[in-house]
Order: sequence, then C-alpha cells, then structure tokens
Amino acid sequence: MSATAQPLMTVETFLAWAQGQPEGARYELAAGQLVAMAPERAAHVRSKQRLCQRLESAIDGAGLPCEAFVDGLGVRVDDTTLYIPDVLVRCGPPIADDTTTILDPLIVVEILSPSTQGVDSGTKFVDYFRIATLRHYLIVRVETKTVIHHARNDDGTILTRIVRDGGAIALDPPGLLLDGLFAA
Repeated sequence: MSATAQPLMTVETFLAWAQGQPEGARYELAAGQLVAMAPERAAHVRSKQRLCQRLESAIDGAGLPCEAFVDGLGVRVDDTTLYIPDVLVRCGPPIADDTTTILDPLIVVEILSPSTQGVDSGTKFVDYFRIATLRHYLIVRVETKTVIHHARNDDGTILTRIVRDGGAIALDPPGLLLDGLFAA
C-alpha cells in the first residue's frame, strides 16, 4: 500500500493552522509542506538576540527608518513558502502590531545549527533571493565565528564574502556597518 501524498498548504492556510498549535511548537512552510523546527539551544538563542541588538544599535546610530526583528515573524517567499528567519531587518514605515508576515525584508539572518545547515545554505539561500527587496543574507556559524555574507548588487549579481572573527560587515543598502558580532 502506498502512502497518500499530503495536499500542499498555502501560506494563508498555514498561518491559520499555526495559530492553533500548542505554545512553543514552531513550523515553517516550504513549497507547501510543513517543516517542524527543532527546539533551540541556549547558545543559538543568545546569538540571535546579540545579533539583533547589534543591528538595532547600527540602525539607531545611522538614524534609519528600519526595524530589526528577532525570530517569530514569517518571511513570505511565495504563495506556498514562508520561512521564519532568526533575525530580519526591514525598512520603511513601521508595520502594524498585529503583523505576522513580512513581504519586504532587506536583510535576513540565519544562524546555523547542525540540523539546518544544508537547508539554510541551499534551499533558503535560493528562495530568499527570490524576494525582490532582499539585499543581504547572512549565514552565521557561531562555533567558528564566521559570517557568510551574500549581498545582491543593483544589477542582481549576488556576491559572497566570508567574514571571520567579528570583522566588519557593510550592509548597504540601507547603510549599516556591523562589527564585533561575536564580542560578548
């Protein structure tokens, strides 16, 4: 007997379904399929918070109309794909308090864990850059203090730079400079 294929979910169906899940249950939607997210380790959570704080500080210092968000908000790639990055930045007018989905991220950050490394570096890399507003995708390897910075230029070319040991990362646009990412 063969297994029955599960019907593909849309982002709207997924969001309605996700609201009914138990507190702490975390999922993403990839090409219409549910993807359970593993519980996070303390080091991962600390890294997300630290990076979000660094981004917020850089945004404030530059006086930009941007916001950094740590975890929780979904980034919509298309009608059947919604990822929840570790950190994101969007610029423009503030979003409403009841917003759950971001359509126009400028910066997306994924902090690698053993279970997500392949997806974050492969499928998500390709999918995130399908979003027209995305200019920077940072993949953070905490254990080696390395950031892989993928940046889309005005002509659509994506350049990759590897930054080690907390070196400076220019995020332009919007005009941010991150340094000391791994400092305590």
